[in-house]
Amino acid sequence: MQMGAEVIIYGLIFIAVLALVEGLYLVSFGKSISLNSKVNRRLDMLDKGAGREQVLEQLRKEMRQHLKSQSIPLYSLIADKAQKAAIAFTPRQLVLIMAGVAGLSFLVLSVGTETTPLIRGVASAAIGVGGVYFWINRKAKKRMSMIEEQLPDAIELMVRSLRVGHPFSSAIQIVAKEVEDPLATEFGIIADEAAYGRDVSEALKEMAERLDMQDMRFLAVAVTIQQQSGGNLAEVLAGLSKVIRARFRLFRRVKAITAEAQWSGKFLSAFPLLCLMGILLQDPGYYDEVIDHPWFIPACFVVGILLGANLIVMRVLTNIKV
Repeated sequence: MQMGAEVIIYGLIFIAVLALVEGLYLVSFGKSISLNSKVNRRLDMLDKGAGREQVLEQLRKEMRQHLKSQSIPLYSLIADKAQKAAIAFTPRQLVLIMAGVAGLSFLVLSVGTETTPLIRGVASAAIGVGGVYFWINRKAKKRMSMIEEQLPDAIELMVRSLRVGHPFSSAIQIVAKEVEDPLATEFGIIADEAAYGRDVSEALKEMAERLDMQDMRFLAVAVTIQQQSGGNLAEVLAGLSKVIRARFRLFRRVKAITAEAQWSGKFLSAFPLLCLMGILLQDPGYYDEVIDHPWFIPACFVVGILLGANLIVMRVLTNIKV
């Protein structure tokens, strides 16, 4: 039963890592950092007494710090995801968290398993780096998905503001106050930068490149063209909102069509591992007769490579560009 129990221990440690990192994040920065908060983080910081310039400096630092630290060992793996997720932890803090989680995992594995120190060390490092990467990747996907969903409503709000006579800078401030995070804080930064003299179109371009979002690039280009050549910005943005909504519906439709193939690939890759766990729980000595065979370990590596290749191939087949 020992080998089956060790597999369960590895899984429980990985889940505990995710809960631990999320707990540290919320304890360090409060509930306002959560994407589910009704009051956006920028307004919450202002409400607590922080100055507008101080809030702007803090938010800009958080949103730019990760791509500037790609030279840190191992950090280049998560820098882009951390940037899109707007992780408030500094790069150095994230590296320390990965090291701390890896060390804690090594201690737990040393107490709960009988594997060799080398295997425990490799597994602990994989859990430390992989757990933090999985947590950041999940937050990045959730944040980008919410921004994509909020953007058409934000543009329509700007259109209504422009039609009643507000300047574009005021329309951005209205979006920063009326919509929820994460888009509210992003537009709040642009509004503050514009108040301190920065060109709005440049701020929009930088945000679009930082988030790597095509719809945001469309907005930046539309504003830039209007500033250079003139025209009715409200009508341009109204048309842009319709285009973004149509693209969003098309993305959702493609996602729904390819969902079966994606989950089939995940299931086909996970099923052998689940079967292995079930066999070991039912009969821990099932592989005792072949575990010492010289081809056993190479065969395990081949199976792992084939399972990984299955995931990659299925992802390529279902990753339809629109």
